[in-house]
This record gives sequence, structure tokens and C-alpha cells, in this order.
Amino acid sequence: MVTVAFIGAGSVEFTRNVVTDLCSYPELSQAGLHLALHDISPDRLAFAEELTRRLVAQTGASATVTASAERGAALDGAQYVINEVQVGGYAATRTDFDIPARYGVRQTIGDTLGIGGIMRGLRTIPVVTALARDMLRYCPDAYLLNYSNPMAMLPWAVYAGTDFRNVFGLCHSVRDTHAFLAGLVGVDTASVKFVTAGFNHQAFVLRFEQDGQSLYPRLTEVIDGSPELQRRVRVELYRRFGYFPTESSEHSAEYVPWFMRHEDQVDQYRIFVGDYLARSEENLAELAALQDQLKAGTEIEIDPTDELASQFIHSMETGTEREIYVNVRNGGLISSLPDDCCVEVPCAVSARSARPERVGPLPPQLAALNRTFLNVVELTVAAALEGSREHVYHAALLDPNTAATLTVGQTVAMVDELLAAHAPLLPAGLS
Repeated sequence: MVTVAFIGAGSVEFTRNVVTDLCSYPELSQAGLHLALHDISPDRLAFAEELTRRLVAQTGASATVTASAERGAALDGAQYVINEVQVGGYAATRTDFDIPARYGVRQTIGDTLGIGGIMRGLRTIPVVTALARDMLRYCPDAYLLNYSNPMAMLPWAVYAGTDFRNVFGLCHSVRDTHAFLAGLVGVDTASVKFVTAGFNHQAFVLRFEQDGQSLYPRLTEVIDGSPELQRRVRVELYRRFGYFPTESSEHSAEYVPWFMRHEDQVDQYRIFVGDYLARSEENLAELAALQDQLKAGTEIEIDPTDELASQFIHSMETGTEREIYVNVRNGGLISSLPDDCCVEVPCAVSARSARPERVGPLPPQLAALNRTFLNVVELTVAAALEGSREHVYHAALLDPNTAATLTVGQTVAMVDELLAAHAPLLPAGLS
């Protein structure tokens, strides 16, 4: 029996995708699956349970489903724990956008860096560290597979704030970037040798080769011939720093000081300010539509997605060897970044084994750019774990986009207003 616990199971997209994948693997179905669901919202939990049972029935998988409002009950005996929590939900995200907007701070996604990422980190770190401590009690040998953002903060906080060590952050950005680059130069992804490393949402493709030859010259030719590509932030970063970044232009724009502050740059690079709010509203509409389908008894469309958590579990259980990009404690994996930070690197996964690979030093310009990202992440983790309001100010003052937009006084006033608005969800000492 393979037991997988879903924490924040009401985050339907990941639950639906991972459950569909797991139930579609014949080896796992034959071994027997136990899918244990937990959410603090009774309505969301009931919906997740109904959806999961429907997916199990439609796939014909040998799986049992349980749902519990008690986290410990869901964790008890689990081998894998998938964290999908979004603390505060859409309402908190709306606050993360609306208050900074009144101060003139533009954001696109606001879940990783910037003032939105800082606030999301402060809300989420206490929940994830409490989850890790519960895992030490109920399933100490399990793997914590984290999907929640801010990804660069959460595993770091688990390492720094608990004794739990078996945590792997999973994100699609590297895999999607590899596919995007291969498509641009017209080659099959499987024929390309990639090595990518850095921070989640600010990693860089260090090797992009086919048959021992770099494909970067071909990529440059494609970009030089495409005015449309030249209007993307990530392409501009590639042209200036020499290596292609893994995150979308919308995300990348809010991690650096050169774009969001300037109206002409927002127009030139077609930056969608408030992008995540629009996505969140679409997700809520999709959730409502799916709820209607379940009530009507309509069959749910089943489309395996090769989610990274599903691949990780399948490899661990069957011995199928895969390379999956993970976010883990650095510990020398990238020698030009601090040991304690959480980095994104390739990882060889097979039977009961997950081995992150050493990459060595980054090119100096990439390490320098990563350090501006690191400043905000490190200080936010410290603020949450220590209950230090001063570190929240420090993180915001050192954030590239915020610092390019506001004065010191404006930044402090904005932080104060956000901390007051989020007070019920924050660690002691910050409200």
C-alpha cells in the first residue's frame, strides 16, 4: 500500500492532477493506493473527497480515499505528503495586490518575491513548519513534496525551523522552460542536454546542447529574427546576462528593478500587471464549474498530466529512473551561493532514492543576480521564524521592485498597513 497525504487538498488543480496520475500508473494501482485528504475548510475538503472518489472510480484504480479535518489523521503512516496550501486564499492575495497598488507598486504574480511574496511567505512559513513538525510525529520517514509558494522560502524555513529534513520543492518552471527552448530552435526536448540551476523562479539554463554543441547561437538567431520575442522580459534578461531564465516574463519582471517602475517598459514588454488576480478568478470559475459537474453526476475528464509529485512517487516506488528538478537545501550544490539557502537543481530519482546533483559555481553575473533575490528570501524566512518585524522592513527595503518604486518611508508605511491587514494569519510578533 502506498499512502499519499494531500495537505490543502481543496487546492483542486494539484489534487486533481496528482490523483489522476497516480491512479493511471498500473504498478501503483496494483500495489494499492491510500489517498488521505486534509483541508481546514470543510466545504473544500468535502469537494476534494467527492472529486477524488470520482477519479478513483472512473480510472478503476485500487485506491481507498479518506478525508479528515485533523491534519495528524491524514499524516499518520503516510509515505508521501503533498503540500498545496494557500494560506488566506484569494482574499489574502487580493490584499497583497491592492494595498501595494495604492502606494504605486506594480506586481504581476506576487507569490515569490516582491512585497506580495514577502507577505505570502510570512503567512505560509508557520503553517509549513508546523506541518513538518507533525510529520516528525506521525510519519518521520515520509517525503514532504511542496508545491506551495514562495518555494525558495518554504523548504529553507523547514530546514531552519524544524528537525525535519526530507523536503523537496517541486515546480514546473524548469521543465516548461526546457520545452519552450527546444521548441524555439526546432528540436526534440529528449535530444537536448540541459543543466539548469539557481533559485526557484530565478534559475538559469547553464547547458543547452545537442550532440555536444551549444544551441544558444541558434536561439540567438531565432530571437534576432523575431520582434515578438524581443518584447519579452525573460528574453531581455537572456540577452543581457547570457543565459536563459526559467520563469515567465510576467514573473521575471517583478524580481528585478528595471521594468515595473517604468510605464514605457511595462508597455514595451507587454507586462500584465495583476496577472495573478485574473488567473485566480479564472480558477475560482473553473472550481465552480467542476462542482456543478459533480452535482450533475457528469463524468470528469481524465487527462494524465505527468505532475512532478506523481513522477517522484512513481520513481521511488517502482525504481523507474528519472531526472526531476527539485528545490532543496544548497549544502554546496551551487558553490557560489550560501549553504543554507534553498536552490533548484537536477535530482536523480529512483527506488527509494532522491539524489540532488552538484552543479558547481554559477557564472558570476548570475550569482550576483541571485543574491538580490536571496536577500529578500533570507530576511523573510528570518522574520517568520524569529517573529521579527524589523526583518520584514529589511526584506521590503531590499526587494528590487519595491526599492525601485518607493522611498524608505513609503515602504515602511506599506509594510505596516499590510501587517495590520494580515494580522490574524501572521506569526506572533508581526501583527
